[in-house]
Amino acid sequence: MAKAFAELTFTPEVRRIQKAQGSAKAYDRFLQPDASADNAFGLREKQFIQMRDGFYQATVSETGWPYVQFRGGPRGFLKVLDDKTIAYADFRGNRQYISAGNLTKDNRIAMILVDYPNSARLKILGRVRLIEVSDDPFLIETLHDDTYRGRPERAAVITLEGFDWNCPQHLPVRLTMEEMQPILEPFQSELAQLKEENSTLKAQLARGE
Repeated sequence: MAKAFAELTFTPEVRRIQKAQGSAKAYDRFLQPDASADNAFGLREKQFIQMRDGFYQATVSETGWPYVQFRGGPRGFLKVLDDKTIAYADFRGNRQYISAGNLTKDNRIAMILVDYPNSARLKILGRVRLIEVSDDPFLIETLHDDTYRGRPERAAVITLEGFDWNCPQHLPVRLTMEEMQPILEPFQSELAQLKEENSTLKAQLARGE
């Protein structure tokens, strides 16, 4: 865990509960003055981010309610612009614009990126700038994959405030069809071969061989 993330999330009430539950001492070192801030993405984080095809994001409404949404796209649609900045093309969806509206009033965002096959997840806290297509068409073009069917309406540019690698405990293993394909290929190949052999045997029987 990075000091920057701990300072943002370990509020007095959180610390009180940690003390009551006996975990406070384990986290004390992340709040020490000499603890590393570690508030920039390293190689591990960059590679992890750029391999994702979706993530969960949370914003806060004007009524104080958190709003969680899944954002998906082609693998790598969440781009790393530099050590402290990531961005994605915001595709048109059901046109409710709840996240966009929330971020207009409160630019804070929380994100969880999950790698289900390898039981890994990265939590990111940041601040968002929404940039319309008309204001920076070059940025939108840079973020958008032309082969993807989604239509980008704006860009979400996120400045990092803190990150933390989440505990993999209780994280189920799930695979997308793309991730399943290498596993299925040997079985599909064997099935095709068996079908071909079966067809050959049927033809031989029909001919009385």
